[in-house]
Amino acid sequence: MRRALSFGLLLLVIAAGALFVSKAAQGENTEDHKVLRHIVLYKFKDGLPAADLQEVIDTFAALPSQIDTIIGFEHGTNVSPEGKSEGLTHVFVVSFRDEVGRDAYLKHPAHLAYVDVVKNRREKVVVFDYWAAE
Repeated sequence: MRRALSFGLLLLVIAAGALFVSKAAQGENTEDHKVLRHIVLYKFKDGLPAADLQEVIDTFAALPSQIDTIIGFEHGTNVSPEGKSEGLTHVFVVSFRDEVGRDAYLKHPAHLAYVDVVKNRREKVVVFDYWAAE
């Protein structure tokens, strides 16, 4: 009985190892299933005209069609009832395959033009990047 249990455990370990090797050979490891998320949070200046705010949103939302390293994009406004946003009202989340894609985005002319649109309209900005499961 003990020998059968040991043999079964050995087969399980071999099968798991073979699956891991097979997935790695196909490029299917955990690193391939991660994306780099670039989060931008804003607090805009008091009294900013609605048209100016909309221009910021529209200009940022146009970046995915202009920068091919962007693989995902979403944005929204704060709806948390907790009152812990420190005045931050808008979020933009941009996803990339890797740091190279993010770095290309940061220096891309379309992104730099966007920064020119937003820079005098924001009071505070927080940028946070992290790796996430795809």
